Amino acid sequence: MKRATTLKPPKTTSTKATDPDNPPWREEMLGPPVVRRGRGPQKAPTKVLTTVRLDADVLEYFRASGRGFQTRINEALRNAKEHGQVRSAASPGAKRRPR
Repeated sequence: MKRATTLKPPKTTSTKATDPDNPPWREEMLGPPVVRRGRGPQKAPTKVLTTVRLDADVLEYFRASGRGFQTRINEALRNAKEHGQVRSAASPGAKRRPR
């Protein structure tokens, strides 16, 4: 493969090669690299993304206890399901969305 021989270095716009007020970045100025690791994708997804409308006071109750409020809401719903405290049919006055 032939090398390009017509390329010229870019022209500088000033006579100074470096600006003393704005030096180029060096490795010691940047510091050590920061590696951020997330959870990544689940191997076997067990949760389903959904939207649930909750009363403001119920949501505030769970949020007031700190991080992990969604997990605590899930645990409360699971306990209600396991103890048979969940009604399977909608209330008589509730409107259902057509599918």
